[in-house]
Amino acid sequence: MEKFIEELLSKNFTTSYQDNKQLIQDILVDNTDLNIREFYFHEQKDIKIVCFFIDGLVNDTKIDTVIDSFIYQAPMLLRDLDVTTLYNNLPDRIIKHILHSHALKLLTKVEAAIEAILSGDTLFIIDKCKETILVSTRGWSERSVSEPQTEQVVIGPRDGFTENIRTNTALVRRRIRDPLLSFKSTTVGKSSKTTINIAYHRGKVKPGLVDEVMERLDKIKIDAIIDSGYIGELIEDAPLSPFTTVQTTERPDKVAAAILEGRAAIFVDNSPFAIIVPTYFWQFLQASDDYYARYMVGSFFRMIRYLAFIISLVFTSIYVMLVSFHQEMIPTSLALTIASGRDVIPFPVLLEALLMEISFELMREAGLRMPKPVGQAVSIVGSLVLGQAAVQAGLVSPFMVIVVATTGIASFAIPNYTASFAIRLVRFPLLIASGTLGLLGFSVVFTLLAIHALSLRSFGESYLAPVSPFQPSDQKDSIIRVPWWKMNTLPNLAKGKKEERTNRKQKPQPPPKE
Repeated sequence: MEKFIEELLSKNFTTSYQDNKQLIQDILVDNTDLNIREFYFHEQKDIKIVCFFIDGLVNDTKIDTVIDSFIYQAPMLLRDLDVTTLYNNLPDRIIKHILHSHALKLLTKVEAAIEAILSGDTLFIIDKCKETILVSTRGWSERSVSEPQTEQVVIGPRDGFTENIRTNTALVRRRIRDPLLSFKSTTVGKSSKTTINIAYHRGKVKPGLVDEVMERLDKIKIDAIIDSGYIGELIEDAPLSPFTTVQTTERPDKVAAAILEGRAAIFVDNSPFAIIVPTYFWQFLQASDDYYARYMVGSFFRMIRYLAFIISLVFTSIYVMLVSFHQEMIPTSLALTIASGRDVIPFPVLLEALLMEISFELMREAGLRMPKPVGQAVSIVGSLVLGQAAVQAGLVSPFMVIVVATTGIASFAIPNYTASFAIRLVRFPLLIASGTLGLLGFSVVFTLLAIHALSLRSFGESYLAPVSPFQPSDQKDSIIRVPWWKMNTLPNLAKGKKEERTNRKQKPQPPPKE
């Protein structure tokens, strides 16, 4: 059956009205949502026309307008032409003099016509014409622009991407009204034929970056692309690494800022998440609020996030390591308190920590997957009840509950949800190594993770830049954020048009005294 359909798709339309009509019906057979409407648009000369469209993907008003133009305007404009002259370039005459849509196209290939119909356009086949008319009538229901769910801010824009790729590109256009902002388009997926757009600034993007993105997209051979997560996994530099080397976001302001810094954004139709490349590890710990609040406030909370990252990564491992192997490093009074709390615990510290970490992850996943009103209550109440019950039952110590709870809360402070996955994954091998080999195991695993992170690349750029390699000029927006009037130049990534970001005399000054 698949080979038969491929043979039909490879054909071209002919002058036979019935053959052209039957060809579309044979390819789209057994589709209850396929609508076929046949009518005469010039009854005096018996010119028949048939249109094909998919119900639910089209705007009915647009189709009715086009059909009205065929029925009421065409006979008046073509009444003085004889039959021979009428059929000579008839589709071209219709486009130029009868139809008043801004998106019209003549098609001769069946495959292009079928793809357009399945995308929400309407195909008109005219009697005795080998050219068909395609009218853009897309008008399916879609979600309106709303506040992002995964990257909420206190100060800043509240609009987020939707599943419509054209809406998403328009949200970026509203922020960058520059003729140098460009969008390239391609299609990926044998069955889905998903539209993908690459956005970049021609004057600031690094030479070769857009070509590299297009090359990686062209190499993708897959049956369907359902979400941008497919694309991110298929184009990243280190597919076996726990760290993601592409950044996903549903915030238009973040995409616009990245484009103006010389990076590229990938938009995938039917996905509310855009992909930013190249990306750096430190950007996962930066939030949009950092740039909209005053620089001192933004820098302070950015450092809080760095602290949260360190706590979520190593706090539990260090506790297990000290209690199991290096009690002499704990202050005596604190060591006695920990020991008194572990008198009745039947498990070693490592097993106790693993049980608590897994229980916390179960609670977090359960709260995420359940309906929102119920999920929040279950995750909070369940954690309190289970933690208190486990302590009273003598299964875990109070100190372990505090350590694991602090680690979990710290992981919630990481702004990027996908980056928190990596930290949650890496925490377990680090914990096991600390609980079995002590300081040696912790040092070895931590060193291996550091070496691995240093070796990562994201579209040719160092994953840990601008810290490694160290770039002094880019430190204005890494650990802290300096004021906008001190951020005079673009990051080193921008290798295109040489220009300054702000004037060097932008520092606000009080008015001079008279």
